[in-house]
Amino acid sequence: MDTACFSESIYNLIPIDWKEPPQPPRYISIFKTSVKDNMQKCKTAMKTMGPPKVEVPSPKDFLKKHSKEKTLPPKKRFDRNEPKKPPVPLRTDHPVMGLQSEKNFINTNAADVIMGVAKKPKPIYVDKRTGDKHDLETSGLVPKYINKKDYGITPEYICKRNEEVKKAQEEYDNYIQENLRKAAMKRLSDEEREAVLQGLKKNWEEVHKEFQSLSVFIDSIPKKIRKQKLEEEMKQLEHDISIIEKHKIIYIANK
Repeated sequence: MDTACFSESIYNLIPIDWKEPPQPPRYISIFKTSVKDNMQKCKTAMKTMGPPKVEVPSPKDFLKKHSKEKTLPPKKRFDRNEPKKPPVPLRTDHPVMGLQSEKNFINTNAADVIMGVAKKPKPIYVDKRTGDKHDLETSGLVPKYINKKDYGITPEYICKRNEEVKKAQEEYDNYIQENLRKAAMKRLSDEEREAVLQGLKKNWEEVHKEFQSLSVFIDSIPKKIRKQKLEEEMKQLEHDISIIEKHKIIYIANK
């Protein structure tokens, strides 16, 4: 082997006296011992599957001899000659043979078929050209429920609930009437309420018409004040109209 090639090896570049640098000391937490003690305490508390303190048995209830042995049933007298099973038939015994029935099964079956009610085919429907069949009764295509006797009739519990609601409303109206009578309040009739509502709508139309007739350019202070005043009047009228339309029963105080 050539010495020149040996001297040019990459392994010869590493110095012979090179030593691996020492590793830094490993980090150890100062809370290691406390965490270890806490974990040990928790494990000790959770070792049992029940309460750590159980009731100690009484010294009088000690285990006695033969106390856990099972008691045997009372003895019976054994008779060796008593048969346990029916005897086996003898070789000379023969079964009864030659019994024939006089019933004509052919005629009986024919009569049952003739006199019986023919079975109705089960209604089906086909929804694909490949012939997939489905039950027609459960498909929802047959008007099944509208042909019931109680179809369209209000259930009894709903009628009872409506009566209770109506009775409660009447009692509340009577209570309100009594309080309003004590407070000297007057209830507006339907005609008066409709008249007030129509009057408010008419006033809103007049104010809206006046608002539409304003000039396009508001370039002076009086015009701005006039516009603001009309907007406030329209907003107030809309508020009053919504309140009257929302509440069908309105009471006013007698002055």
